[in-house]
Amino acid sequence: MSLATFKGGIHPPDKKELSKGRAISNTKPPKRVVIPLAQHIGAPCKLSVNVGQEVKKGEIIGAPEGFVSAPVHSSVSGKVIAIGEFPNAMGRMVTSVVIENDGKEEWTALKDNPDYMKLSSEELRGKVKDAGIVGMGGAAFPAHVKLSPPKEKPVDVVILNGAECEPYLTADYRLMIERPQEVVEGLKVLMKILGVNKGFIGIENNKPDAVEAMNNAASGESNIQVCALEVKYPQGAEKMLIKAAVGREVPPRGLPMDVGVVVHNIGTATAIYEAARYGKPLIERVVTVTGEGIKEPKNLMVKIGSLVSDLIEECGGFKSEAAKVISGGPMMGFALYSLDVPVTKGTSGILVLPEEEVVHAEEFGPCIRCGRCIDICPMGLMPSMLSVLSEKGFYEETKEYNLFDCFECGSCTYVCPSKRPIVQLVRLAKSLVKP
Repeated sequence: MSLATFKGGIHPPDKKELSKGRAISNTKPPKRVVIPLAQHIGAPCKLSVNVGQEVKKGEIIGAPEGFVSAPVHSSVSGKVIAIGEFPNAMGRMVTSVVIENDGKEEWTALKDNPDYMKLSSEELRGKVKDAGIVGMGGAAFPAHVKLSPPKEKPVDVVILNGAECEPYLTADYRLMIERPQEVVEGLKVLMKILGVNKGFIGIENNKPDAVEAMNNAASGESNIQVCALEVKYPQGAEKMLIKAAVGREVPPRGLPMDVGVVVHNIGTATAIYEAARYGKPLIERVVTVTGEGIKEPKNLMVKIGSLVSDLIEECGGFKSEAAKVISGGPMMGFALYSLDVPVTKGTSGILVLPEEEVVHAEEFGPCIRCGRCIDICPMGLMPSMLSVLSEKGFYEETKEYNLFDCFECGSCTYVCPSKRPIVQLVRLAKSLVKP
């Protein structure tokens, strides 16, 4: 039986052996946390606390404004010592709350629900919204919005994304190995909210132990199927995963719900289970700290708002001088300008690369029309034309080549023999034209 996959894609070395054998461990409690009020796609939160106020773990510090938004909670108990504009990992100034940890680990009151599966879909959706859960694969889209499809777009399939196709990252892999039952319970909650009776868990075939763990956890669930996928990047992209798992093609500029599918990440499913069962808000997440430049690669359970510098210290520091520290993976992540930026709900990994692992392309050559980028583009686009038009300043013309169908996976840049910064040129064009 051939493995499920999609047309195109690339095979970068996965480098997961650095951290895949490291069980999830807790970090030391941070002395202080810097929690941005905008950690998701959509409207930032409205401040709910004042300087000097005492807060408990799980207490709301930012209330959502608008439907596409998600509340933000304190990840520690302690005192609010500052509120102001602080830089996030992208370098943007974001209104943030700084809380000094008192070390007491006092929780705000949470509502426990042992019989959570007896709750109505509306009540469960409310729990997801109140917990501030967003997509934890990186996009950080508020989960409750995905779980509220319009009536004209009925959903009949839920897919959990366990592909984790980015090189180096192993956070979702460890969750599937260590907490497979919680992942399945989270999927069952998602299926109940959406009223569907078919669930898939897509896992790349280079994780046979994760496939086995999830098969065992779902063995009593006739309507949940674990789907082994071909090892190929970007197998974990939503549209690629849908094509591979259920054979449906999301139309250009379309959404998964246009073909009756909702996709959620493994970490998101685990957080949704904790919200439904214990009423626990999203205040911590698993982050892979890895790379050839870190002394002890680890998978850490990290409080939201912890500084990247704290995580580096937790892993023994740098082996030698780091050439690059990346938030996320090497394909779609972005280099950090400082280690004093906070971990947010969408931070899946911190990658430390030494000088010998980084290629500094001072200059790039002209497009030689080799067509490699066109052959491997998972969306069937012409990245060469997009990059040339953007480079020459013909930004409006890029729309004729379906600019906004590109989800910036970086495959084209990876295979380009002229080392052209295709993704950066695409991003430039996107920033200068309207969809």
